[in-house]
Amino acid sequence: MKHPVDVHVGKRIRHRRWLVGMTQQQLAEQVGIKFQQIQKYETGMNRVSASRLWDISRVLSVPVSFFFEGLEPARDSDEISDSAVPGDILADKEALELVRSYYAIPENQRRRLFDLARVLSDG
Repeated sequence: MKHPVDVHVGKRIRHRRWLVGMTQQQLAEQVGIKFQQIQKYETGMNRVSASRLWDISRVLSVPVSFFFEGLEPARDSDEISDSAVPGDILADKEALELVRSYYAIPENQRRRLFDLARVLSDG
């Protein structure tokens, strides 16, 4: 049975990999494993060891803590719940495409777009 933490960490790996435009094969090669293992990590079928998570975080240029963001203890049990994140924005492929496109824009234009979005969301 999949543990909720393993599923959450796997989702975070997949979303970050996708966001930086990397395939499972590319990530696997840089980490030194087979792409099937990345598939198993991303679905939560296999747990990611601490040392492997360290390697993945290095390749994906994020701190190890990134993979655990959004996890909170469930209120009435000792289990971990990743449903505490309202409407998990990283689960939305369109939102990920938007973020990827946003970071492809030159910084000065990106800042202006950000300011525009803020103004439009206030109205």
